[in-house]
Amino acid sequence: MRIHLIAAALACGISVLVGLPRQDWAILLLAIALVICAEMINTAIEQAVDLASPDIHPIAKTAKDVAAGAVLLAAIAAVVIGLILLGPPLWRLCFE
Repeated sequence: MRIHLIAAALACGISVLVGLPRQDWAILLLAIALVICAEMINTAIEQAVDLASPDIHPIAKTAKDVAAGAVLLAAIAAVVIGLILLGPPLWRLCFE
């Protein structure tokens, strides 16, 4: 979660630096919220699985892996969204 929060703060800082338009801010904040929500749901699933099945069980492992995969997918989507929104203004800022 800390890494996601640091990445979100960095993305927001860059957005301020490049003067991201309001609509793009909305998309960026939605992507950040998606990742944070996925991380929270993943933690809840992991804790519930640990409570229900303290011993190692293949189904418990599958549930944890799928929840972690959802976080990974959300994070990858957020990176792509960040690149789409922040890439062009950063390129102009650095190379023009």
